[in-house]
This record gives sequence, C-alpha cells and structure tokens, in this order.
Amino acid sequence: MRLKLISCEIFFREMCAAVARSPHTVDIEFLPKGLHDIGQQGMLQRLQEAVDRVDGSRYEAILLGYALCNNGIVGLTARSVPIVIPRGHDCITLFMGSRQRYKEYFDSHPGVYFLTSGWIERGQETGELRQLSIQHQMGMDLTYEEMVAKYGEDNAKFLYEELCNPLKNYSQYTYISMGLEAEDRFENQAREKAAAQGWSFERVEGDPTMLERLVNGSWDDGEFLTLRPGRHVTALYDEGVIASA
Repeated sequence: MRLKLISCEIFFREMCAAVARSPHTVDIEFLPKGLHDIGQQGMLQRLQEAVDRVDGSRYEAILLGYALCNNGIVGLTARSVPIVIPRGHDCITLFMGSRQRYKEYFDSHPGVYFLTSGWIERGQETGELRQLSIQHQMGMDLTYEEMVAKYGEDNAKFLYEELCNPLKNYSQYTYISMGLEAEDRFENQAREKAAAQGWSFERVEGDPTMLERLVNGSWDDGEFLTLRPGRHVTALYDEGVIASA
C-alpha cells in the first residue's frame, strides 16, 4: 500500500523509525506541535487543510498521527480516501502503547507531567502559532517581570500564579523513553527540570506498538478508527474515545 501520514511533530523520531520498518510506502507530513494551543477550531482547520491537500488518487489511506487532543480532531472529514486515527485522548496513549497502560499509570501517579524527546526538543511553539495560541491571547505567556511592569507587583503575583503557571498542579516529571534517544541527553534534561522544581522523577519505557501498527496497516477497530470518505470524527465519552458520523 501507499499511505500518507499526517502527524504532529512531537512524534518525529518515533514516526520516522516506524516508517523505516513499515512494509508499505509511507509519505510523511509533519505539522507543528503548536496546533494543540490555538484552540479546537484552529487546530481542526489546519488538519482539514492538510487532509484536503492530499492527492487521493495516489494513496489508499491517510494516517493521522494525532489522538483526540482536546477535541482538536472533532469534525475532521475524510474526502476521497479513508483516514485511520488512533483511539486515544492524547499523544501519551501512543507513547505508552495502549489506553489501558496510560490510564493505569495516570491513575496511580497523581500530579504527573509526561516528557518525551519530542516534547523536550519540539515542545515550544514560536512565530505565528504562538501569536494565535490561547495562552498568548489571554496574556498567559507573559513572564513574571512582564506582568509586574504591566500590572504592578501585588497584582502580578496573583495573576502569575493563577494564569501563567500551568504546572502548579503537578509534582512529578515522568520521562517516557522510546529507545531512540542519543546518549540519554533528553532523559538528563528531564531529570534536571525535575530537580530544579523540587519534583520527583521517574523514567518509564515507552511502547511503539500503536505507532507501528498505524504505519504497518494493522488497524484493529479496538485501537483505530477508520473514517470512511464523507464521514467526520465525533467524540465519545467511553472507551472508544472517537467515532465516525
């Protein structure tokens, strides 16, 4: 089969490795991580534009390297070829290998913030996407010094803690190692971030199984939604996560 993969760049290393071993011809297009931060409609628009650019006469399916992602894929419509989408609430499902493993870890580790090589090296949006982000529009990306200059010190302390500290409810960094990292440098950066904030740290081994099945064409309905031409994505509030309508 010839397949088109449209993926968040968070998976850059993992997707490239999986595609290199795929029995199929897979052409890749990576989109910037910042789509997660521009709101549901903004993300959907960018994804739909990417899907609509695909020449349906060349491919048997479009693969989506995204999960539900704060409903960012809700409304996405398949045109002339099917779209295959992993069933997961966010990208950590794909890094952990299954929804069940992710849920078990998350439930037993309250306050955990996950890191991967992709989140460390590609996790900060810049340029247009930063300007469009909800954080920027609400002033949530200001430094403490910028808030002091704008609102005064007393107001800045309150506003910074309430609006500009997205990590205030976390207490642990968990680094997911996918076995592709060079010389442990990403893991070491994650450890340093945890130490700097006084957080606990844990390394866990990732599982590329879902990514490999996506690019290998092993699209079991329990793990993947196959969106037929003319159908669009809807969100579910059960284990299926997403459905077509």
